[in-house]
Amino acid sequence: MKLSEVKQHLATAESVNFQLANGTCVPEHFHVTEVGLITRHFIDCGGVERIEKIINFQLWDANDFEHRLKPQKLLNIIALSENRLGIGDLEVEVEYQSDTIGKYGLGFDGTNFQLLPKKTACLAQDACGIPAEKPKVRLSDLQASQSACCTPGGGCC
Repeated sequence: MKLSEVKQHLATAESVNFQLANGTCVPEHFHVTEVGLITRHFIDCGGVERIEKIINFQLWDANDFEHRLKPQKLLNIIALSENRLGIGDLEVEVEYQSDTIGKYGLGFDGTNFQLLPKKTACLAQDACGIPAEKPKVRLSDLQASQSACCTPGGGCC
């Protein structure tokens, strides 16, 4: 989800809620401790130089159980970050503590922001020697001419 979409949802939201893919909610007394711009400058395994920029929200579950982040407060934090850091309309990634610091994509279900699992992937699959995945074929889908050679009980050619 891009930052413009986050702001659009916050503009009409009554509360700010984040929910993990397993259905559990981030405790409602969480804090957004960071809104930042992260730049990754790297070379992939195929030798291609890449630069990626994302906006990062860091959520923190504090022990002040009376704290509730209101949508307007988060919009104010975002506006300050846009002004000071020059943040554009980039994809938003969320950091939240699980077994370690987890990184999540962001979605919205109409009520809650959804913390979506992220996965690693090779960016240069054509250059690093990963074999192409073989197509999965059901035997029943093979044409008669391809399967006539070997039949159950009939031996092979």
